[in-house]
Amino acid sequence: MEVKKHPNRRLLHIISTPFIYIVVVPMIMLDLFTEVYHRICFPIYHIPYIKRSKYIVFDRYRLSYLNIFDRVNCFYCSYANGFAAYFSAICGATEAYWCGIKHKEKKGFHQPSHHEKFMNYGDKCAFEKNIPSRKK
Repeated sequence: MEVKKHPNRRLLHIISTPFIYIVVVPMIMLDLFTEVYHRICFPIYHIPYIKRSKYIVFDRYRLSYLNIFDRVNCFYCSYANGFAAYFSAICGATEAYWCGIKHKEKKGFHQPSHHEKFMNYGDKCAFEKNIPSRKK
């Protein structure tokens, strides 16, 4: 908990708190829309469901040695970071279904791990070999 090492920043931390927590509103909305998409479209595409409990875990807020503020923060971070990973997994599965082509190599860009099985950027032969023929 890096924040505990900076008691001199307490006022700044208090001032910044609303900017952290206001994000929960659009995040919950995104979560709802993502879940509707996930439950409707994944069966249509025959993509296995992404297991939410693998990404969103609420446990740290139960630690008895945390004060109420630490517990609330841990609960929020568990949801926010867990949902971000869950959302990313759903997006990755969708991308693998609809695209499957790596991005062009670019200095400093980190390819997501699910891109490992994708075709290389610009590899027309692999594309034509792996994709059923289309009308031209």
